Amino acid sequence: MELPLGDGTVRFELPDCEVDVARAPGAEAVDPRSAATAAIAAPHGPALDSLVDAGDSVAIVVTDVTRATPDGVLVDCLLSDLTAAGVSREEVTVVVGLGLHRPMTDAELRGMLGEHADLAVNHDPEDTVVAGYVDGTPVELNRRVHEADRVLSTGMVEPHQYAGFSGGAKTVAIGAGGEPLIRYTHGPEMLAREGVRLGRVDANPFRDAVDRAGDVVGLEFCLNVTYGPQGCLGAAAGEPRAVVADLAETAREALSVPVEDDYDAVVAGVGAPKDANLYQTTRAFTYVVLGAHDPLGEGGRVVVPAALPEGPGEGTGERRFYRYLSEADSAEALYEEMREGYEPGAQRAFVVARALRERSLYITSSHAAEVVEDCLMHHRDRVEDAVEPGSRVLVVPEALHTLLV
Repeated sequence: MELPLGDGTVRFELPDCEVDVARAPGAEAVDPRSAATAAIAAPHGPALDSLVDAGDSVAIVVTDVTRATPDGVLVDCLLSDLTAAGVSREEVTVVVGLGLHRPMTDAELRGMLGEHADLAVNHDPEDTVVAGYVDGTPVELNRRVHEADRVLSTGMVEPHQYAGFSGGAKTVAIGAGGEPLIRYTHGPEMLAREGVRLGRVDANPFRDAVDRAGDVVGLEFCLNVTYGPQGCLGAAAGEPRAVVADLAETAREALSVPVEDDYDAVVAGVGAPKDANLYQTTRAFTYVVLGAHDPLGEGGRVVVPAALPEGPGEGTGERRFYRYLSEADSAEALYEEMREGYEPGAQRAFVVARALRERSLYITSSHAAEVVEDCLMHHRDRVEDAVEPGSRVLVVPEALHTLLV
């Protein structure tokens, strides 16, 4: 069998195991540029050219290197319509929504945005202003975004552990925001609420808080896509809530796979860009264990091939994630400790600890074995070394683009 690993693949054989494969049905892939152009022409809500005036300054908040969003294409499509509406290119700033992730390098910006890389700046969570409040929590916003006459965003609507599906207002409110909203939305109280779960948008308190923060920061128009194993499955533009609802339905139909119970192991594929660091890679683990349907039996394990060239990760959130896990004596002790609160960005350690209480995580094929072993996880050189002979195994080739139901 073959799974993603970095920009390539890894092959493995499990001849002594009973193996099933959970492959999302997908849908017919579409050309991202054509889909984005059509979405802008038929938006949810007011058209873009009715929201901007000639001479307006515009901030476009885009996703960062941890998302496989075709931001260069989406920005180009937005700029085309802005130019037609009388907004000059010189009045546009592209802000990379990092949240608490590391800044993107100049080379990465050129690779992502192409000819529009000169418009880009990395978000600085220390250079923000308070735009308003959500549930008494200050909504801090990147200063350049706050000072712009109009705010737009790109995004990827894909399964998300807390928001149900990412995209919409999240790109701006979290990506170009400050620590207070991240602390509130990613804190243990919020993450324990009913409805905060993978694949759920309606009646999801996390999603609702982020959407209301989007209202506070003035996001009226976004351009999002959704992806599956076949590629881009669709695009939608306009009012952020409607965009997320539209593409979440598309994604849900394409990515849901009914599965059985009592597997001994799940082998989950990730690949670039998510397997660049351990922080992002562990999404595959928690998506399996804490998703709509955990297919593992008692004592089950998740095995994830991951390159990990950045080790635990280089951003503020990734460093906090590593510190909590590497200093913990056990998953149970860490979970109980973090239930009392933690720093913004460390929420992934909390969720991983929650899952590790009953499940094991094995990372294989990586460049960071010591980092993995430091974090209450196990490292093996090969997938075959992480699966016990005679196991009943479920292989999920695209774990971050598959909803197990």
